[in-house]
Amino acid sequence: MLKTDSARSRRIGIGLVTLATFCFAILDACAKWLVQTLPVVEVVWLRFVTHVLLMVLLLAPAHGRALVRMHSPRLHLLRAAMLASMTGLNFWALQYLQLAETGAIQFSVPMLIALLSAWWLHEKLDLRRWVAIVGGFAGVLLVIRPGSQAFHPAILLCVGNALLYAAFNLLTRRMVATESPQAMQLLSAVGAALVLAPPALLHWQAPPDTLHWGVIALCGLMGGVGHLAVALAHRYASAAVLGPFLYQQILYMALWGWLVFSQVPDAYVVAGALVVVASGLYLLWLEMRKA
Repeated sequence: MLKTDSARSRRIGIGLVTLATFCFAILDACAKWLVQTLPVVEVVWLRFVTHVLLMVLLLAPAHGRALVRMHSPRLHLLRAAMLASMTGLNFWALQYLQLAETGAIQFSVPMLIALLSAWWLHEKLDLRRWVAIVGGFAGVLLVIRPGSQAFHPAILLCVGNALLYAAFNLLTRRMVATESPQAMQLLSAVGAALVLAPPALLHWQAPPDTLHWGVIALCGLMGGVGHLAVALAHRYASAAVLGPFLYQQILYMALWGWLVFSQVPDAYVVAGALVVVASGLYLLWLEMRKA
């Protein structure tokens, strides 16, 4: 629930969601760097282990037992399994793709949410929403370019991640009515760490130096702070207000891709990303008018 519907609360929400997008871009850049030398499943597991440790240190003094209080254990377990799967698919794709490519496909999520809402929640889609959805997927096709030499099979991992992320968002919307943001972030990370522990330990490869350990810790910190910031942002501002600011993440991802990996997205990726973002913003505008 929103604390107040004031300009100040909206600014706080926008600030939090801006922080979250910056954190998620750093998280993906760190993950892409780590999976060049360490097994993907190990990187994903360590990301959640450090997430849990850092979140406990930051949140336990203020929230105590409330951090592990839950009303729907099965939904928490489902959310944890989805979070582990999404992160695994994303990190796996990052081995082969540019940050800007994975980001562009990820931002098809608003279109997927609209489709899932129509199917799962029986919400009606009018012609304008269908135009936005079709336009968004046209943008994704510009990025993917199936059948061309630019197509890489790892793009299918990004598509799977986007589908899961859309369902994950709908599940989070359902849970936020009864669960605290802090408990949702911590318990999902704990569940993901437990699910991934056996395969991660089976494929364990010791990080070679302190730099790798530092980047692993940064992964956990950015993931934890980012997810917490998103959850808190929705307490200060509506999704319609926050939605447009989520898209700045693709700018940060392109920037980190250039600074860290010397990767510059080509014209098709840029054009596709612009179409996807424009379609998502149009959907959000329609929702604001409806509200």
